[in-house]
Amino acid sequence: MNFEDLIKKNRSYRRFYEDQNIETEVLYELIDYARLSGSSGNIQGLKFFISNYPETNNKIFPAIKWAFYLKDWQGPEEGERPSAYIIILGDTEIHDTIDVDVGIAAQSILLGAVNKGLGGCMIGSVDRKMLRSQLRIPRQFQIPLIIALGKPKETVIIEEVPESENIMYWRDENQIHHVPKRNIHSLIKLKFD
Repeated sequence: MNFEDLIKKNRSYRRFYEDQNIETEVLYELIDYARLSGSSGNIQGLKFFISNYPETNNKIFPAIKWAFYLKDWQGPEEGERPSAYIIILGDTEIHDTIDVDVGIAAQSILLGAVNKGLGGCMIGSVDRKMLRSQLRIPRQFQIPLIIALGKPKETVIIEEVPESENIMYWRDENQIHHVPKRNIHSLIKLKFD
């Protein structure tokens, strides 16, 4: 897969074939991509919690708030839930500012997942208190992001933002997920008046 196709295929997938397990070795490989990626000041303050067991996944799932724009959708049904999660943690004993590193690591993990025929979704809308309690995550770790992973069970289409400038993603009657993206010319500024 060429790089442009990899980027285009790296969408926020929210429905998966839950019964298709992701091996622990694959999760380690994905985290290794993050480890080898850039780190602000080379601080390397991130740690990772992995889950690919139904018992642990069932502790993580209720702490996630899914798809803000899909108001009538409470998240994937049983059988369509992620088969694995990577929780990105910030180790405050190393450094208390990890914002840039979280984005770099998450993108590296998701690009690696797509390259392996998987898909995922970065989730920042999390009940951190519940998650910390369920998984007994020590206080030294910030919980900035969860990455849900699995074999995608949905089609995601990129399209131009309509003239209304509405950027909200949506699903049609066939459950195809549409993601409006702004036109490249609206993003680049050659001068300021």
